[in-house]
Amino acid sequence: MVLKVFFPSCCSSAESGILIGRWILEQNSAVILAVVHFPFIPVQVKQYLSEVQRVTKVSVSVLGSWSNSKREKEESLSEFLEDLGTIFSHEPWIQISKEGDSKFWSCSILQKHSNNPKEEEIILVYYDQRKVLLSHLHPPLDTAASHKAEDASKLSAIFDTVAKSKVLFMTDRYDDGPIKLTHWQSDGIEASIIVELMKQASVPACVLLTFLLSLISGVCRSSKLSTCEQLGHRLQHLQVISSNKKAQTQAQLMRKANIFVSLLIDVALGILLMSWLYRKNRIGHLADTLIPVADHVAEELQDLLQWLMGAPAGLKMNRALDQVLGRFFLYHIHLWISYIHLMSPFIEMILWYVGLSACLGLTVALCILSDIIALLTFHIYCFYVYGARLYCLKIYGLSSLWRLFRGKKWNVLRQRVDSCSYDLDQLFIGTLLFTILLFLLPTTALYYLVFTLLRLLVVIVQGLIHLLVDLIDSLPLYSVILRLCRSYRLAAGVKFRVLEQQDGKPLRLLMQINPLSYGSVVQTYRLPTYSCYPKDSWASLCKKLFLGELIYPWKHKGEKQD
Repeated sequence: MVLKVFFPSCCSSAESGILIGRWILEQNSAVILAVVHFPFIPVQVKQYLSEVQRVTKVSVSVLGSWSNSKREKEESLSEFLEDLGTIFSHEPWIQISKEGDSKFWSCSILQKHSNNPKEEEIILVYYDQRKVLLSHLHPPLDTAASHKAEDASKLSAIFDTVAKSKVLFMTDRYDDGPIKLTHWQSDGIEASIIVELMKQASVPACVLLTFLLSLISGVCRSSKLSTCEQLGHRLQHLQVISSNKKAQTQAQLMRKANIFVSLLIDVALGILLMSWLYRKNRIGHLADTLIPVADHVAEELQDLLQWLMGAPAGLKMNRALDQVLGRFFLYHIHLWISYIHLMSPFIEMILWYVGLSACLGLTVALCILSDIIALLTFHIYCFYVYGARLYCLKIYGLSSLWRLFRGKKWNVLRQRVDSCSYDLDQLFIGTLLFTILLFLLPTTALYYLVFTLLRLLVVIVQGLIHLLVDLIDSLPLYSVILRLCRSYRLAAGVKFRVLEQQDGKPLRLLMQINPLSYGSVVQTYRLPTYSCYPKDSWASLCKKLFLGELIYPWKHKGEKQD
């Protein structure tokens, strides 16, 4: 059998005493947590450990003795430490002592209560107690590997033992109590009275802020604009941050921290954008260039419609339908240009007030930009809807008439195609309608194709903006910064480095934390967003385009496409 002893490197300079820790029987290993110094009363030590066990639910006990005596006249101390094994009856009894002038320590096992003591190979593993306490061990992402999951469960027992023993670390060698311990906080307990006062003062402010945010969030949910959706999403984030409910798990705590850092960086980027917009009268220049750009777009659309009303690419179109559709869409462009010129005196003022919204965050400014693009290209959306509905009507009309020729019909009640017999008049009218729709289809399909391409161009621009907004909303910036600055906080496992290996002596290893990769950090702590990517496959999208069904690529969660 191999006995593994996990010893905190911070206790290497501790005075002589006894070892406090947890014995893990399943792994035949001992996790040392602290060293109790002399002088002490055994009864008080037992009472203290029973209190620690009651609070932490960790079976902490005295595992052995620790000797850091450098003087030869104190050789009797080692005998006294061995006798402590009769008071604290733990089997096996671990003895760690200084090994001459060597920088390492000797470790031996004493089995007094066994008639046939077994010789066990000892592995002394040094670990950084502070890093193990503050780190969070993540399970392996590849759950198919059973041996990785088994190794992770063994490591989690060690990490949980140190993490759950925080009460033990509140007492150190400088306290006036009867028990004096050495552990990772012996050089100074990490605490701040200012932070504690701020926590207490923030409770009533958080309650008031949560109430106000719940009212504003209800108003934002009633609108379908991207700006209102983003504001509602950010208000939910503020509610999570301002909630006085304490995080129960490490994942909840990391989510709060990621949301807080994401909000700070979002607002900082928005303020930078706002300061850039209001310098050198960039708002005025933007307003002055908006009208000429709109006129240019209108001229290009008019030229495109004039091209479609002629003989586009040498195609023979239906003259009457072509003229009707062309004049109908030209009238819409005329209305749109009149609307833009009517709003031209107020555009600069509108942009000035819209620019102030950037102080709410860069994502809010991007969503406002997306809504402005949607308003400025509303005529293109109308063209697409008109063309798609007209094309879809003809496609479904042709498909119904094609079933008529084959003696079939669509059963609405049972949602299936059934056989049906038609008389001569029905076949004649069906043939006439089928011929009319078939010869009008190329003209309608051409307009539908052109306006669908224009609509897709606008949707791609809005999609890129939404992708950027989703990236800012979902990127776990705090976890990434934590991985960059304190990589041991996000542990994917451990690695062992051999310190010394000699025959007849315990194998000495150094346990180092293996951090998560950046990709795993983003995948594990990625924040949910309010929008989602298209769930339709490319085949489904192409089918909808062919049938003339309206496509809304950027739908919100919980909504269905029309």
